[in-house]
Amino acid sequence: MTTTTLHPALRARCASRSTAKVAAWVAVAAGLASWAASPALAAYPDKPVKVLVGSPPSSPSDITARLLAEKLAERWKQTITVENRPGAGNSLAAQQVAQAPADGLTLLVTPDTVVTVNPHIYKNLKFDPLAGLTPVATLASWTQVLACNGNTKIESVAQLVQAARARKINYSSGGSGTPGHLAGELFAAAAGIDLDHVPYKGPAPALQDLLGGQVDCSFIAIATLMPHVNSGKLKALAVSGAQPSPWLPGVPTFAQALNKPGTDATFRLLLMVPKATPPAIVSDIETAVIETLKRPDVQERLRAAALEARAASSSETLATLTAEMPRWAALVKRLGLSLD
Repeated sequence: MTTTTLHPALRARCASRSTAKVAAWVAVAAGLASWAASPALAAYPDKPVKVLVGSPPSSPSDITARLLAEKLAERWKQTITVENRPGAGNSLAAQQVAQAPADGLTLLVTPDTVVTVNPHIYKNLKFDPLAGLTPVATLASWTQVLACNGNTKIESVAQLVQAARARKINYSSGGSGTPGHLAGELFAAAAGIDLDHVPYKGPAPALQDLLGGQVDCSFIAIATLMPHVNSGKLKALAVSGAQPSPWLPGVPTFAQALNKPGTDATFRLLLMVPKATPPAIVSDIETAVIETLKRPDVQERLRAAALEARAASSSETLATLTAEMPRWAALVKRLGLSLD
């Protein structure tokens, strides 16, 4: 066997090249390790998640948020807490989420009115909801119900309209600027009557005073009223949706009862995050939420609360909001609605 001996200078050059190559690979490996460990690429979510709801417990937003939190906690293997921050037509919770760190760990479940109505109705709104928040998905939809106490002599919308022209009729809602308030004003304008709005801090006290006869009627979410309609304690006169409600068969829509097409209001629940949330995180949340909403057990639980699962994407939700905003802006302006 022949042994080849390299010239010392050549041997030194080869050793130098080998060392440089090893050093280069070490640098690449170190870079890859640092890249893989960077927080931006960590699996989402890597910490507990908080969901803010701008309405009280048992509201459509609260029911949906707690169901979603339960299912996403199972999927993500993370703790998800739901916190109720009612006030200013859901604007308080929305503002807090808009000002939260844009890391996907603070979410908002809110009616679409926080975007479509609040900027037009609140004079002192301290932030622009659509500029400060990104819609992730539409979760569900629901309608409002016009109902009267079961002991009243008013049996229909026609009788209510007649009564309102003879005397002052008032109605309760879950608060100023809430879907119940908006549905009430929409109905009154379409009927050509004046109704006195009595706002409450949430649908529960508004319902209690309706049951007790302290107010003439109410515009409240169908899920809240339905058990009392079924028991006969309340009379459902009309629903705000474009179509009759499957949960209240035989009850007409506003448009049907007033013979005025286009007099409808379907409200949607949205999931939103701070505007600067990275697109990759928004996409991760969107995928998880859409898949969760398509589960039969989730849809069944929403139906039990008189909510219809929607599962619309971020882009679809934004398109719907953009289309709805001019309609509500025109109504608010026409009615002269304004809140501090």
